[in-house]
Amino acid sequence: MKSKNKKVIYAFLFCFALFVSPIIVSAITSNEIGTHDGYDYEFWKDQGGSGSMTLGSGGTFSGEWSNVNNILFRKGQKFDETQTHQQLGNISINYGANYQPDGSSYLGVYGWTTDPLIEYYIIDSWGTWRPPGGTSKGTITVDGGTYEIYETTRTNQPSIIGDTTFQQYWSVRTSKRTSGTISVSEHFNAWESLGMPMGNMYEVATVVEGWQSSGSADVYSNTLTIDSSSGGGTPPVNGGGGSSTVVQAEDMSINGPWAHQISSPFDGVVLYGNDDRVSYSQYFANDTHSFSLRGASNNNNLARVDLRIGGQTVGTFYFGDNYPAVYTIDNVQHGTGNQEIELILTANDGNWDAYVDYLEIH
Repeated sequence: MKSKNKKVIYAFLFCFALFVSPIIVSAITSNEIGTHDGYDYEFWKDQGGSGSMTLGSGGTFSGEWSNVNNILFRKGQKFDETQTHQQLGNISINYGANYQPDGSSYLGVYGWTTDPLIEYYIIDSWGTWRPPGGTSKGTITVDGGTYEIYETTRTNQPSIIGDTTFQQYWSVRTSKRTSGTISVSEHFNAWESLGMPMGNMYEVATVVEGWQSSGSADVYSNTLTIDSSSGGGTPPVNGGGGSSTVVQAEDMSINGPWAHQISSPFDGVVLYGNDDRVSYSQYFANDTHSFSLRGASNNNNLARVDLRIGGQTVGTFYFGDNYPAVYTIDNVQHGTGNQEIELILTANDGNWDAYVDYLEIH
């Protein structure tokens, strides 16, 4: 689990595009840390068994292992340990994997902070054993699922600063999945609300790890996004291939019998009842994009917001509780030219309201 390569990053928004020509390198079979196609990576294995890692374009990678004691594969981003996650901005990962463990293993998000030294995990799937055991400290409902939160202690164990004692933070999904959006910052916020402080960011990465097991994993999609505007205000808008356009909800037209602007839990708009909506006109040169909406429910019920483009409903965003989260709908097909985009409440049953922060188009 050691990771010592450092890279200074000063950025306010990065979206790593996966629709570029594949950049694939030969299989890595010995411990290695490096940078590849805009992402930091690591392959690490202790003694015993065999394994290999192949790096694909952007954040993608694959790995296989046989009869190992401990092995890990990860690809993500390292930081210079000078900023907290709040200072960096809203962190999320959209991923997809063909994950086939045989024995103990897990798939999710992994990283470290310093001051305090924390090793953290957000686990979406696992093999024969669900980590980390013990009693949950609480839960977070986000990205369409519920995660149980744990805190464990490692005593005189390997870390990014050598053998020492440190805390581990865990969010473990109650039901397995192998694709979707992981709203990383929402887990950080939930941990801190339970008295589990985070430090300065060292790393965030999509990870596959195995111990005393065999298996394979093809992480065919892995996009890390960091949005410095997540606390409110107007997000930056970039042009060109692989970029994103961000529009604040309060800058859209607000319509419906009850919709209005809000200042908590962010600067945005609340949609109270059916037919409440926000809308605006967007020019599209191409007919396929991905859409990310940051929002929340006003309580622990599942809030739904439909996405309409040109009068056609093309998908639904889901928000599971009052923790703000980012939900992404990938590869939406729609008309070109000027199109009306609407975020509309259509399934309200009187038990929830939807808070809407901003819409990002990839």
